[in-house]
Amino acid sequence: MRDLAIEAEGLTRRFGTTTAVDQFDLTVPAGTVHGLLGPNGAGKTTAVRILTTLLRPDAGHARVAGHDVVREADRVRARIGLVGQQAALDEQLSGRQNLEMFGRLHHLGAARARHRAGELLERFGLADAADRPAAKYSGGMRRRLDLAAGLLIGPAVLFLDEPTTGLDPRGRNEVWREIRALVTEGTTVLLTTQYLEEADQLADAIAVIDHGRVIAAGPPDELKGAYHLDVVVRDTESLDRTAELLTRIGAGDPQIDPDQRRVSVPVGDRVAALTEAALALRDHDVEDIALRRPTLDEVFLSLTDERSAA
Repeated sequence: MRDLAIEAEGLTRRFGTTTAVDQFDLTVPAGTVHGLLGPNGAGKTTAVRILTTLLRPDAGHARVAGHDVVREADRVRARIGLVGQQAALDEQLSGRQNLEMFGRLHHLGAARARHRAGELLERFGLADAADRPAAKYSGGMRRRLDLAAGLLIGPAVLFLDEPTTGLDPRGRNEVWREIRALVTEGTTVLLTTQYLEEADQLADAIAVIDHGRVIAAGPPDELKGAYHLDVVVRDTESLDRTAELLTRIGAGDPQIDPDQRRVSVPVGDRVAALTEAALALRDHDVEDIALRRPTLDEVFLSLTDERSAA
């Protein structure tokens, strides 16, 4: 079994009468990207603050990079990087000066901080803009500089909190490319994001948190589940008959959406189901037939809506 970079069990944190994190469990294998998804106020930020030693839990325990986040907080801090939602940069300083300053704050010493700054500026494609004030950087450049600052000490575990918020598609792709490269080199990444596509693109596994608890976890494909066969008919009067036919083809009960004139049923063997349905429906008044897999957005909304209704 792959070593665990993050292991949390039963983490709980209260603020007055509000329980922000409630029996939170998480395991993240080393050298992977793990997505942490949840609606606003679900407890993501509080969980990250506990794992990065910025908050102490009221109950439970956690280990990051092999060290207890409470009893060995200094050792944890020496092994992690944290990139928050807002770029923590001095806009009046150049990119190089920002990195050298952060290096000194990490006790690297002047010479080592200068050397690491140069390495990272080159690595993140910022060498040509190294001596330009950060205020003149584009959004994507600022985010790459912020990522570089998080890597000054070569962390074993990097925490990224909403790393691409506010970026255009080009800037987002630049950050995604760097995250993938980091993981290839052995860094473990815990990613919190509101962009479900981002988690789908980057994460090896995802944990969905709501009301402070993990309510679902697994690889993106596992969370999305089975493919569905969707049939759109021209006349709503054909819906029941179509659903009856798809019952014999699908791997579960068909769902009818009268507004969309659509019948949807989960299927196992996709090609066989599509072929059989196309033959069976050839004399029906069908407008469209297609295979579709639920998106992470749909899974997320379904999970959190069910939780809210409970």
